[in-house]
Amino acid sequence: MRDNSADYRSILLSGLPLMDVRAPVEFHKGAFPGSHNLPLMNDLEREKVGTCYKQSGQQAAIELGHRLVGGPTRDERVAAWAEHAKANPEGYLYCFRGGLRSQITQQWLKSDAGIEYPRILGGYKALRSFLIDTLDSAVNECELVLLGGLTGSGKTEVLAELENALDLEGHAHHRGSSFGRHATPQPAQIDFENALAIDVLRQRAKGNEQFVLEDEGRTVGSRDIPVNLYRSMQERPLVWLEDSVESRVGRILKDYVTDLCAEFVGLLGPEQGFEAFAERLQRSLGGILKRLGGERYQRLAETMDLALAEQQRSGDVDLHRAWISGLLNEYYDPMYAYQRDAKKLRIEFAGDRAAVIDYLRDRRLKAPSRRSAQ
Repeated sequence: MRDNSADYRSILLSGLPLMDVRAPVEFHKGAFPGSHNLPLMNDLEREKVGTCYKQSGQQAAIELGHRLVGGPTRDERVAAWAEHAKANPEGYLYCFRGGLRSQITQQWLKSDAGIEYPRILGGYKALRSFLIDTLDSAVNECELVLLGGLTGSGKTEVLAELENALDLEGHAHHRGSSFGRHATPQPAQIDFENALAIDVLRQRAKGNEQFVLEDEGRTVGSRDIPVNLYRSMQERPLVWLEDSVESRVGRILKDYVTDLCAEFVGLLGPEQGFEAFAERLQRSLGGILKRLGGERYQRLAETMDLALAEQQRSGDVDLHRAWISGLLNEYYDPMYAYQRDAKKLRIEFAGDRAAVIDYLRDRRLKAPSRRSAQ
């Protein structure tokens, strides 16, 4: 049998599927990429055992747990664990602290299915603490370069071309603006943070000590950028991506109209999908009504409604360019111009996509890491 392990770095770098035996309510609050929730107790069972523990102590809680998860219920859960263990013989299991629940899972797997399967010592809590430390260490030890630019300038596309990028919007499953929600929900806050930290861990394992990430606000959609990272981002050098208005309108049209509509249609079918897409677009514009002002909002909303009607009738999305151009010229660009002016002393380079990619790649090759410079 492989030993139980506290080698969190190797476990997280491996990318192996992990067996999470916590209750579903715990799992949905936060887990790790590649983890599968195969609980020892469901939410109701866990609640009953927890109440018993508070009222009558550990032994009574253990006895209740065995009564609740016995007979056919135990057989079903052991069968699910065994299937996972056989499919992932190099994996590990964990509970919250690596204690009683994961030990019971191990014992039942061995006694009922003849499978010896290792657990992660310290469990979820230890893995989570390791990832928090991983991200904090990177903030303190690595060089960070921010990529800025007007809305629709293609910052995400530039990041995709770089070997040392951290895609905050990708990990947060959100495009960052008021219109940035996808058809499917964002990950839980903890899932976002864990995925980001694992990305950092894997890149540093390959030797990356300099990271490029988009210049974001405090949140990406409804997900908070980790505090230490965000604070550090306010002091790091900035590279500014430039692009034409026409190109930016086309990119926004693709992302927020064509692709978003396709997401909803893929989920809900043509009719319901288009209705949900149209409602999302209208609601996104409504979300910035106060900042737009009533007259400007009403004008853009009417233009959007005409474009949606034509899109539904013929499939043509060209009319959307009008409200997108208006939103850029009258709202986003003035706001970003103000922000750029406030950060102008930190801007060390500005250029189009090709120039920015070349600059950032060259910068990575030439600049020493903060660690080696210390």
